[in-house]
Amino acid sequence: MRPGARNLITDVAGLQVGQAEDHGVKTGVSVVLGAAPFVAAVHVMGGAPGTRETELLAPDRLVQEVDALVLAGGSAFGLDAASGVADGLRAQGRGFAVGGQRVPIVPGAILFDLLNGGDKGWAENPYKALGRAALDAAGTEVALGSAGAGTGAMTADLKGGLGSASLVLDGGITVGALVAVNALGSAVMGGGPEFWAAPFEMETEFGGLGAGRHDPGAEPRPEAGLGQATTIAIVATDAALTQAEATRLAVAAHDGMARALVPSHTPFDGDLVFAAATGALPLPEGGFEALRLGHAAAVCLARAIARGVYHAASAPGDPKPCWQARFAAGGGRRG
Repeated sequence: MRPGARNLITDVAGLQVGQAEDHGVKTGVSVVLGAAPFVAAVHVMGGAPGTRETELLAPDRLVQEVDALVLAGGSAFGLDAASGVADGLRAQGRGFAVGGQRVPIVPGAILFDLLNGGDKGWAENPYKALGRAALDAAGTEVALGSAGAGTGAMTADLKGGLGSASLVLDGGITVGALVAVNALGSAVMGGGPEFWAAPFEMETEFGGLGAGRHDPGAEPRPEAGLGQATTIAIVATDAALTQAEATRLAVAAHDGMARALVPSHTPFDGDLVFAAATGALPLPEGGFEALRLGHAAAVCLARAIARGVYHAASAPGDPKPCWQARFAAGGGRRG
């Protein structure tokens, strides 16, 4: 396996990502859009999820494809971002055909970023407009770090962020991940700078620091983590998958979250992974390619999480430092 040309989820042909931010509020929205409707599934492992239209992603539901997937900040307020995306898609004539009407299918998930130092005193919920703006900005380039749904994200000890990565399997199938990292846990070992995801790094994509040492007996201190919870992600492939197969892909991808964030899947996080499959390439028979897809999805997600934290940028009023401010000046080593 090797990274795709961009090392982004948009290496999966036919997918675009649009992002919009409000740096005063310290929040944002990220949208994954397909050139055509695509198969999607979801798996939730966190104890405090916030979602829209995820029930229809079960294999036995009427609608088997979606038009877009949305990741947003804002806790429950951020669920309105998908409404802005749906409005924009309807204006484009996209959506599930019902008689003479089109109903865009836009599942979404949110993270909690209401206590990150931004101005939350809005008179009107800003997320619908942010969702529409993110849709309008869709393209193949993806800003990492303090962008999109990762704009105001945090982790236990550092700013979080928006990350992405990709892999091309030997058989030609591509897998990519997009993630907004806002975890109660930490992405770095023992305070950093080394990332938990270090064993999976490719081409020094998050500093090439190698693996550090950690104390396996150290207990998490969630009491200090008020204000950050929930890592939400999308893994995607150009393989042809059923919704059941896509669900297994989402389940496997959670391994990558557990490798890159410690602890993960806590009762206070709403950790969730969407899976998307564009269907451009047939999945070889025999079952082993599905295994390889799941492994690639987990590796991509672990790398994307580290990249999101690695690329986060400092901003006025941040309650926590970013990785670059704490470690880059010293060459990425502890001072």
